[in-house]
Amino acid sequence: MAQATDEKRVLMKGNEVLAESAIRAGCRFFFGYPITPQTELAAYMAKRMPKIGGTYLQAESEIAAINMVYGAAAAGARAMTSSSSPGVSLKGEGVSYMAGADLPGVIINVERGGPGLGGIQPSQSDYWQATRALGHGDFFMPVFAPSTVQEMADLVYHAFDVADEYRTPTMILADGLLGQMMEPVVLPPARDLADLPAKPWATTGTRMARRHNVVNSLYLTPEELERTNVERFERYDRIRATEQRAETYLVDDAEVVVVAFGASSRIARSAVKKARERGWRVGLLRPVTLWPFPVDAVQAALDGGARAFLSVEMNMGQMVDDVRLAVNGRAEVAFYGRTGGIIPTPAETLEHIEALARSVGATRRDADAATTKAGE
Repeated sequence: MAQATDEKRVLMKGNEVLAESAIRAGCRFFFGYPITPQTELAAYMAKRMPKIGGTYLQAESEIAAINMVYGAAAAGARAMTSSSSPGVSLKGEGVSYMAGADLPGVIINVERGGPGLGGIQPSQSDYWQATRALGHGDFFMPVFAPSTVQEMADLVYHAFDVADEYRTPTMILADGLLGQMMEPVVLPPARDLADLPAKPWATTGTRMARRHNVVNSLYLTPEELERTNVERFERYDRIRATEQRAETYLVDDAEVVVVAFGASSRIARSAVKKARERGWRVGLLRPVTLWPFPVDAVQAALDGGARAFLSVEMNMGQMVDDVRLAVNGRAEVAFYGRTGGIIPTPAETLEHIEALARSVGATRRDADAATTKAGE
């Protein structure tokens, strides 16, 4: 049985929390390669894994690391790798192989600026990569975006369960700000490995008790490859229906809704509070799952009277495309972002909120009060 959770709060760095929570979720195989700003995660695993009977291996490259995850996952183990933006690009082919072989696993991306080597400062410019084109072929994978160190612990723990349930790789998309940040956190309970889901498809040896399993992503017959892709997309439809996650803040009466994820959402929340103090009906919608994108939450905001959406990101405009698709022409959609490792400030964000509110003719509470008084 799993141990009871220790409610004691501990002060930990985001990168180290990702590692410890993965261990508590039952991860016993970690394969990685150092790159800023996620190196502390690998360093933590290097210290902890030998103490719990797990395997830590610094691979010769990012490509080798993801293929080691493939091998451990094929044998039925909970396995994980981590990197930062250019390193994740190198892992893309292996992630596609995992998707094609229906293998669960967790990939951590603590983002840095790009393209190319870019810089080591925080960024959110891998949104398209994570949600659209991490590897070749027809596939998606669940992508989770924490905004606090506590959520890092909770989401990596959850990501392993989602990966096993749907037999798919999953990703935690964080950034350098969250990875380097220290906050109090309550760690999740340690899972008993005997209680983890059975994997009758795994290549664990038959002992003459069953037919041997084959893990493979190669289909030379077009009809067979089409069938497997169609089956996989039926699974993706179930994920869209059941795994959408979002947090809303002051959205019920909002005419302008700010959409932001991860570290950007922390800044956006401050700006929304200030806009409320100035009388604007503004709220925050924070996607927790980037894929599947929380379309249902956007639709609920529209049904509640939202007239405009402002996507706030640390990039040149990526999630805003999903916001537009979810809004589907029913409201104005605008974008504000900073890039190159620069974090948008609450004051800058507030300025863009007010400009958008005025452009769509949003009302203010003080204006409503003045109108009422004049009518009397």
